[in-house]
Parts: sequence; C-alpha cells; structure tokens
Amino acid sequence: MSNEPRAAWNVSSQKSVCVERGVSYVPSPPESKLGFALSTKGKLPINGMRHPIVGETNGWYIWCGEDFSDDTEFFAPLHASHFYEDYPEVAKFLGLPPGFRFLFTPDGVDVWFDESLLKL
Repeated sequence: MSNEPRAAWNVSSQKSVCVERGVSYVPSPPESKLGFALSTKGKLPINGMRHPIVGETNGWYIWCGEDFSDDTEFFAPLHASHFYEDYPEVAKFLGLPPGFRFLFTPDGVDVWFDESLLKL
C-alpha cells in the first residue's frame, strides 16, 4: 500500500488549519525530522512547539503528558512520517509556521503563537 494518499491527506488538513488561522503553510514533509519525547508516548495531553527549521529538521518538538524536561535526552529525532502514522489526530497542526504551539486534549485543542520560539 502506498503512503501517498495519507501524505496528501495530511497536506490538505495542514493547509486548512493554516487558512483557519490566517497564517502561511510551512510544510513538515514525511522525510523531515522532529524531536519527540519517546518516554511520554501514549500520555495526554499532546504538546507541540515549532522552532525555526534547521537542516533536516522541521522545527517541531512534541511531547505527551503534563511533564516537560530540559534534559538534552528528553527529545529523540523521529521522522515526521512515523508521527503522522501514530498521531493522525494532531498531524494536521504540523503545517503551522515556526513560532506556533499546540495543546491537544480529548476535550479540545488550543493553538497559539509564541514569539520566544523564534529566538534560539
């Protein structure tokens, strides 16, 4: 089975989220890498923040649950394609431009701009 239909669906939903918020669409291609806190997988809420794009990374750092760590080992590199497969309910937010955050809970979603994410 080809991954193309799923990738196309993600692009369409990502663009829709950007249009709803009046911001530019900045792709997170399946082959790009994001930082994911593997030790938090399966917890809620799901948190995401996007820093500027650097090299092969798309700028996204994502963790699950209430706890965040500054430990350099907290985030591991993960291809976006794996995140799209494991978390299709939040994949639509990965087209938001750098500086955006999201918080996904079973009861709703919050999306906002955080200028501090643009300052590395």
